[in-house]
Amino acid sequence: MAKRTITDTLRLSSSHPIPQLGFGVYKSPPELCIQSCLTALRAGYRHIDTAQYYANEAEVGEAIRQAAPQVSRADVFLTTKILSPEASAEENYAKCVESVKKLDAGSEGKDGYVDLFLIHSPNCGGAENRKMLWQALERLHQEGKAKSIGVSNFGIQHIEELKAFAQVWPPHVNQIELHPWSQQTEIVAYCEKHNIAIEAYCPLVRNTKAADPTLAKVAEKHGVTPNQVLVRYCLERGWIPLPKSDNEGRIRNNADVYGFALDEGDMEKLNGLNQGAEGAIVQAVDN
Repeated sequence: MAKRTITDTLRLSSSHPIPQLGFGVYKSPPELCIQSCLTALRAGYRHIDTAQYYANEAEVGEAIRQAAPQVSRADVFLTTKILSPEASAEENYAKCVESVKKLDAGSEGKDGYVDLFLIHSPNCGGAENRKMLWQALERLHQEGKAKSIGVSNFGIQHIEELKAFAQVWPPHVNQIELHPWSQQTEIVAYCEKHNIAIEAYCPLVRNTKAADPTLAKVAEKHGVTPNQVLVRYCLERGWIPLPKSDNEGRIRNNADVYGFALDEGDMEKLNGLNQGAEGAIVQAVDN
């Protein structure tokens, strides 16, 4: 097997590559977000995940501009999400275009774009709202303002629901909470079957499991931190982890996961930690 590197990508069903290691900016305050993103880019990350709800899209966009010319816009995979629907598909579309402008104003007469736009949650007021949001994303995709589109926190029923009207199906990505204590096996198997890339948010379990004896033993065995084990675990599972931090050292450490590998015994121990829905710290999907 080829040695894994921070430049590894997966191929989405949209045909676009996505860097397998991402950098999350949930609750990264505006005054820190720019510097955190710049630190991440200097550490080798080429994938940043934000959202309208995070209220820092403009700061992520500013970090991308400041990183040039050492890191070009074309080399960075930008993801954002829409959570709160408006009254019509047209208004949802306009709201998404505003996000695109914050993240990428475009240059040399070219329109800006994001690499991935997601519906943030199925809990947005019912099936009709989910339909309007998806149709807005499809329009962005058709116009090239979103290279790929997908969903977040969607269970099987919500993805199946899209079939009735979607021009783009299946979604290119489903972003869900994933870590050894919440492996969400049913939706993971469904996504794998339908070639839906799986992004893992909260891969570090917000540092609540750092003292877990099983995790600590695996970390000690390899001479790395528990968080490094958790990031590597996601990579080994074929997921796209999105570790988040505003601490410069931890940002770098969370990307320093390519000097060791988890063997079958390690993976078996970590897989054995699964607690099902009870293991989620944010939410397990509703299948």
